[in-house]
Amino acid sequence: MPGDARDFNNMETLAIINFFSPASKAPKDINTILTETLGEHAPPYVTIKNWVAQFKHGDFSTCDVPRPG
Repeated sequence: MPGDARDFNNMETLAIINFFSPASKAPKDINTILTETLGEHAPPYVTIKNWVAQFKHGDFSTCDVPRPG
């Protein structure tokens, strides 16, 4: 079904987390939003917490890295 929560992929989830991180949303709040939206398909809280920390340190991006081949 188009628009179903299961259509989200990791890149889209990362983009959502990246959007909320600078807005001073705590990982717990982001987890609540994603769980309400994606249900059982939401990443676990620990994953969200790690991704938020990586975004804040500038060690993470929502863009694919160019690869040879």
